[in-house]
Amino acid sequence: MSPVPLSDRVEELLAGEHPLPVVEAGDPVLRSPAQTYDGQLAPALLERLITAMRASMHAAPGVGLAAPQIGVPLRLAVIEDAAEVPDEVRLVRGRVPQPFRVLINPSYEPVGAHRAAFFEGCLSVPGLQAVVARHERVRLRALDERGRPVDEEFTGWPARIVQHETDHLHGTLYLDRAELRSLSTRTAMAERWTQPTPDLAASALGFSVP
Repeated sequence: MSPVPLSDRVEELLAGEHPLPVVEAGDPVLRSPAQTYDGQLAPALLERLITAMRASMHAAPGVGLAAPQIGVPLRLAVIEDAAEVPDEVRLVRGRVPQPFRVLINPSYEPVGAHRAAFFEGCLSVPGLQAVVARHERVRLRALDERGRPVDEEFTGWPARIVQHETDHLHGTLYLDRAELRSLSTRTAMAERWTQPTPDLAASALGFSVP
């Protein structure tokens, strides 16, 4: 039996449940490198998929969503962050608003050697967070939804979002990069680790941060 064309799979997905259900850890699609986008979807279908991904990201709610997270093995992600956080958190984490962006075939490289460590979560790993050290500044290259090249530097929390979503397209989850001693449930996060930095958690749980 020949494999179902990706376009047919996307049409079937878009005809089903909305917002699109998020695939959770344990599904092989999250552990396989996604296909490079080279026109597998007609422009109108790609636009419908992007619209549905944006709506599903908002509904989750999240600040990014990669196509494998909805079961589509394509190098495509969307990001958007209103950054509605206290000023102290904004300052420490460099969390500033990000407009809606579409990233097609994204890749990133570090700019400088500085790394920052913060608690991070994932829509595909619900109910848990862990501390991840990531590059504080990255250079992103991608295409936008119109096929126009993107070549831009991101810093702080936007750089973290870019790295997290791009990693999904390589079959990498944030837990692969996390300090596992920091792994915390939603309840523990709310009751213990609401500080802007993970320093207190590092001391109490016995892990190091850069």
